[in-house]
This record gives sequence, structure tokens and C-alpha cells, in this order.
Amino acid sequence: MINSVTINSFKRFAHQEFDVKPLTVLTGLNGAGKTSFVQSLLLMAEAVRARGNTVRLNGPFGLELGTAEDVQNWRSQNMIEMSLTYDGGVRCNWSFGLPKSDALYLQKVASPQHLPICFSGPPRSFTYLSAERLGPRTSFATSAVPAEDVEVGIRGENCAQLLATLGSVPLSDGSRVHPTASELSGSLFKYEVEQWMSEIVGPIEIDATELPDPMVSLLKFRQPGGEWVRAPNMGFGVSYALPIVAGGLSAISGGLFIVENPEAHLHPAGQSTMGVFLAWLASKGVQVILETHSDHVINGIRLAVGKMKYIACEAVSLLFFDSSESGLPLVQRISVSDRGTLSDWPEYFFDQYQIDVAELGRIRRSK
Repeated sequence: MINSVTINSFKRFAHQEFDVKPLTVLTGLNGAGKTSFVQSLLLMAEAVRARGNTVRLNGPFGLELGTAEDVQNWRSQNMIEMSLTYDGGVRCNWSFGLPKSDALYLQKVASPQHLPICFSGPPRSFTYLSAERLGPRTSFATSAVPAEDVEVGIRGENCAQLLATLGSVPLSDGSRVHPTASELSGSLFKYEVEQWMSEIVGPIEIDATELPDPMVSLLKFRQPGGEWVRAPNMGFGVSYALPIVAGGLSAISGGLFIVENPEAHLHPAGQSTMGVFLAWLASKGVQVILETHSDHVINGIRLAVGKMKYIACEAVSLLFFDSSESGLPLVQRISVSDRGTLSDWPEYFFDQYQIDVAELGRIRRSK
């Protein structure tokens, strides 16, 4: 498991250290560095996967970072450096040179000798789900890889194929059976996905099929006892949530699961349950990093800690990103108690509801 991340001279970060837990939540103001933090992890992963010493800034993981000049911190002339510690103190260091300001890549100057499982393990060890996931589709192109290597895809584009491949297979990790189940082993992957999806979006059954010709995967849904319908007739909430549940349940133990905006297109009750799911997943051996603007997701996580006891409070960290007057990012760590309460509530941290209600009260009293 990753314990800390340090970023130097990259985008908004001249120098910043981050404390990372089994569940780390990135929240805060727009443009304050949350996405830059995620992108640093993606660049580390690409540096491991890339052949030679060139690390592309555009393409891998859907990145569109521009040129080397665009990603170097404007206050620094140093090389871009990123490091992390894992398994209690093992350190990995990367250094990237800028070959020229308009280069569309960075040059690897130094790379670590040892890597955590999330960067060195088999497929589904490192999973990233972009905020721009695919909406409802009738069919999806099939990824040309062996069944055991199918991943959900950065936009959920392989979700149907993943479900068709693993649907009738027992969960590889028996501890990931739904917490209300009476048995802790032998449950099928498809059933577990349906269990969580039913709690997030309402009762639902899923049918995923692979067609060898023309090499596509199909998704259909129905309410229990109802008629099967194609994905476009189920709306965006199902299509956006399904890759998160399927990707999380299929992730490798010891791996890293990064999700942007898990709340997208979900009803507030579904957003809360999504927070519960991600907290529960983080307690099952998958490290979760999520970026959210939803207080409902946050509250779901708090319930998972304080009420349901799915995850220990020490395993959760909220990183609140703010900006100082100088434009430099400020990152404040907020902890969760064993009762689900938060250690701090800084300005702009999900306080807009109270601000708006107070203003409405003043308007009402003025008449």
C-alpha cells in the first residue's frame, strides 16, 4: 500500500507532500490541485510502462497535458520529481527532465529499483476511472486481450466485456462478498455487482454478452421480473456507476483504484451509497483514491466508518485542497473519528448548503 506521495516542480506543486491511506479522498476548490495529484500518479504509472526513457504527456490514461513547459511548475526551474513510499517506508523516486519547452514528452532521468504492486502487478493492479466515463451505449468494442487480462478501461469502455468474462466466475477474493451476505465465499462476480448496483441505483439485473463477430460486447438491464432493455434506456446513472462497482470488485488485492467524480449522474441517495461502497472496498485490500465534489459521498464514507464499521477511522484520510493568495496550493488533512465525525471543517469545505440556507432565512425574515 502507498503511504505517502511527494511532488516537486509539477504543475501547481513546487513542493508538496501527501499522506495517503487505504481510502484517500481528494476534495476542495476547483483548480486547486486535485487533478494534478491524480495526474502525478498516472505519470508514475506511465513511466513504469513506457519503453525507453520517454514518458508521453498526451495519450496514456487519456492524458492531455500539452508540452513539457505546460507541466513544469512556473516557480521552478528544477527537474520534475515524484516519489512515494509504500509498505511502511520503501521509497520510490522518479526524476524527469525537460528536453525542450515544446516537447510533448518528459525524459526519464531516474527510476526506482523496487515498485509497489499497483505499478508492478498483473492487469487490474492499477485502475483509473476518468470523470469522463462513457454514457449509455448499445454496444462496446471488445478489447483484444486474454480473458484474465481484461480491465474496465479508463472510461468504462470495457465494462461489458469484463462482466461477460467474469460474470459466471466466483469472486477471486472471497472477502469481497457483499456485507449482508450469509456466506463469505463462492459468490459469482455478476451477482455481487448486481447487489451493489441495486443499492446504488435501485433493484437491477444485468446481462452482458460478448459477440465474436463483429467483436462487440452488449449490455442489457432489467428490474427483477421485468423486461430486458438496452443500456440507452436506463439512463446515465447506471452507465456511470457500473464501471466503478465492476472495476472495484475485480481489482487485484494490493492494487490501486483511482476514481474521479464517483457521484456523477447519481441521485443523492445513490451518491451516499457509492461512498459506502468505496469505503468498504478500501477495507478489502484495494487502496482507493477518489476525487469528489459531493458531500453525499463524504457522508456515505462517514457512515461506513461510524455506523456500519466497514472500515477503521485510521484508514481514511480527507485531503482538502485550497489556494492561498499567492496561488500556491494548500492541502489540509481532515481525519474521521470512529463515530464518523470530522476533525475540521474549513471554509469552503461543503459549507455552501449552510451559506445558502442562512441567506434564504435572511430573505424570509426581511419581508
